[in-house]
Amino acid sequence: MILRKDLIKITDYLWEIPKDFRSDMCVPARIYVDEKLLGKIFEDRSLEQLVNVATLPGLVNWALAMPDMHEGYGFPIGGVAGISAENGVISPGGVGYDINCGVRVLRSELTLEEIKPYLEKLMNQIQRDVPSGVGRGGLFRLDQESLKNVLEQGAKYLISRGHGEAEDVEHCEEKGNMFGAQAEAVSEKAKSRGRGQLGTLGSGNHFLEVQRVDEIFDEATAQAFGLFKGQITMMIHSGSRGLGHQVCADYVSIMHRALSKYGIQLPDSELACAPFNSAEGQNYYSAMAASANFAWANRQMMTQLVRQAWQRILGPKNELKLIYDVAHNIAKIENHNGARLCIHRKGATRAFAPGNKELPEAYQQTGQPVLIPGTMGTVSYILAGAAGAAQTFFSVCHGAGRLLSRHAALRVVQGSELKKQLEELGIVVRSLSLKGLAEEAPLAYKDINNVVEVVAKAGLAKKVARLKPLGVVKG
Repeated sequence: MILRKDLIKITDYLWEIPKDFRSDMCVPARIYVDEKLLGKIFEDRSLEQLVNVATLPGLVNWALAMPDMHEGYGFPIGGVAGISAENGVISPGGVGYDINCGVRVLRSELTLEEIKPYLEKLMNQIQRDVPSGVGRGGLFRLDQESLKNVLEQGAKYLISRGHGEAEDVEHCEEKGNMFGAQAEAVSEKAKSRGRGQLGTLGSGNHFLEVQRVDEIFDEATAQAFGLFKGQITMMIHSGSRGLGHQVCADYVSIMHRALSKYGIQLPDSELACAPFNSAEGQNYYSAMAASANFAWANRQMMTQLVRQAWQRILGPKNELKLIYDVAHNIAKIENHNGARLCIHRKGATRAFAPGNKELPEAYQQTGQPVLIPGTMGTVSYILAGAAGAAQTFFSVCHGAGRLLSRHAALRVVQGSELKKQLEELGIVVRSLSLKGLAEEAPLAYKDINNVVEVVAKAGLAKKVARLKPLGVVKG
């Protein structure tokens, strides 16, 4: 059991569990929180999970957790680990089941006054046009060749087929096409689960949200991102659907069987892993990259469906331009301080600082747009990556972070009452499931303002804009 006395305070926003806390730790464990958030993390197993992560072979510097940390599978959600790609491991639990669950934000040139008379019609049209819900299939069923192209080329393939604009991939992490993806590394069962799900929202915490820029914190950076106060934006949050879930399940099983082969001993079987350079490690990386490509293609197709709905209601001259798309469940090969590392981000977002060559030219001076969604009825944030994030392998949190499990939320929230409360706040809600709505109630999450303030005060990213919801579609 980990107690508060076991943590060393480094700054007001950073705490450490030292390497000597437990004999099997390879590196210390570090947590980015303030005093208010610190108390919450003792309420689940996330600290214990972080210490377990610190035992993985090949870890560099620290096992890290962001201020939205909470209990997950193997790794805590909000967990980050930089592991040597030469002599370390790769772990599906460090990526998660929804591979490349991620967020993209689109900007319009409209204001609230211009959109308000059409808002309900717009939300109805988006709900009709974008399939959502558990297991819900899409409008497109991919044949074998098309699915292979999606898995290996991601969003680029869709744009080559007319589903988007050329500049979309320029404003997407990895340009929507992750290196190393191989369709043959994905099982037939996973492919069958994904074949009909391209362009679908799914359920859980996934959403489509029409938002208004409520506050600008950095005018110059906001201008570079194409943002202004009062502007209407669109946020899309979804992932790789059943395909990515099956890939994770397949390789967790494969790596469990391989542990003894490589002499790896773990404090938690959910951390199942294999050497990155092993056959199992390379096959998982290829399948994970293919799943990430599927997710980028999925968000790209949803973007086109939203654009079509937008123009049906608001007119063909009203366009939506992509600001950025970023993943928050992924493992990627990156160079940090001259070392080639496999960076695991589990419920964590990449946040490259100004000058990084992987960023689009438009963002070279500002740093990467960092997208941190809040919860229904609260706010979301757009930030920009900062040099201070070098301490976290240029990573920040991915959201507010859960306080209550979905089951716990259902015990205290009625979906119908929550819908009424949100509508009284002026938020148009469209959801196929009142139960699913209740599971994602704002009270089930930490205070997004508090979480983002820790990120900013710790120097990991700077606040650029705050977005308030006007309408939301949930699965």
